[in-house]
Amino acid sequence: MFGPLGISLAPYVRSSKTLSKWIKPIATWYADASGYRKYGFKYDDLIMEENDQVQRALKRLTPQETYDRAYRLKRASHASILHKPLEKEQWTPVSADVRYLKPHVLGVLKEEAERQKWDSITFNKH
Repeated sequence: MFGPLGISLAPYVRSSKTLSKWIKPIATWYADASGYRKYGFKYDDLIMEENDQVQRALKRLTPQETYDRAYRLKRASHASILHKPLEKEQWTPVSADVRYLKPHVLGVLKEEAERQKWDSITFNKH
């Protein structure tokens, strides 16, 4: 899939037990090595905001999700200025690293596709 979420092979990998068995440990290692959890981020905090679809999806977040996102961004910025990650107990645990923004982005993309379909419909008079 192209767009704000990028290309994803996840559905294909999940459909194959063998491939999933091989890829899962590598994916876990890569997520840990990327270091975003050490700064308190969730994966969806890293999505580029300069995209119209993402901007619309951000407006659909609940007030609590919006506050939590802003807090994570501020805390990570502060840690970055200090040139050190957060304390270990403040890292984002794997269990809490859920995709909170992806469903909203997918909803926006689906709506745009539907709008495009309806805008390009033609009627034939018989």
